[in-house]
Amino acid sequence: MDHDSDNIPHRGRELLDVLARLGGSARNTQIAQVMDVSEETVRRLVKALAQKNMVERVHGGTFLSRAQDTPMFSGALEQNAEEKTLIANKVSQMIEDGMVLFITVGSTTTHIAEQLRDLKNLTVVSNSLSVVASLADHNGTRAILAGGEVIRSERGSFGRAAEELACQYSYDAVICGADALSLSGGVLASNPREAELTRALRHNTRRMIVATDHTKFGERAANVSCRFDQITDLVTDIAPPETFTTALKDAGVTVHVAARRGDKKNKKTDVAAVS
Repeated sequence: MDHDSDNIPHRGRELLDVLARLGGSARNTQIAQVMDVSEETVRRLVKALAQKNMVERVHGGTFLSRAQDTPMFSGALEQNAEEKTLIANKVSQMIEDGMVLFITVGSTTTHIAEQLRDLKNLTVVSNSLSVVASLADHNGTRAILAGGEVIRSERGSFGRAAEELACQYSYDAVICGADALSLSGGVLASNPREAELTRALRHNTRRMIVATDHTKFGERAANVSCRFDQITDLVTDIAPPETFTTALKDAGVTVHVAARRGDKKNKKTDVAAVS
């Protein structure tokens, strides 16, 4: 062990341990929640650890500098962070105390998990290390990790074991992200095992909620998670392009647009409905 490591205070070591348990990176708000300290305390600890080259900082988040595959997820957390927070707030308004949820891996769903901490007595099943760490033993929430093969860069577990456990539950809502939205394919994912898990879960839920920012419209990814007619709600930060609006309306999808503060264009107008 090097000299700098020996000089790390107890709280600093605790923060490093939290990051390791979260898969190597996390938003500072999430670290603060897990450690039960203020965000200011986390920022102070992170600054000290960064000076020792133990962690690296991104906007609103931190990752272990020695974990070579962490920047991918850390960058995703940082990208469009304001939009993802708006989307997360909107999704949280759709969830009620006591619901049973499945939440998939992803940077947007990590933001959503943070917002759901205000709710009580949820049952949350997830293959995301970050989601489970945020919600476990908080406000009476029961968090279950759908275990399988862990893919460190995605902070989640995948495969037959994860799918079998996830499919044992009946959900009020499945909340998933998207790597791309396609007029021909619907909701797309880059990871085939992520897409396979989402496809399996659509049979076990009353509501399928897709949460994604506007940059995913028209993007490309190889694997179909679900067609538009298999989802009930799409939550995004900007109204979809006209071609997508038409396709979503034809599929019976309720589109929720998360308004920025002062934005008066966020009133419910059916797409099947745009809210």
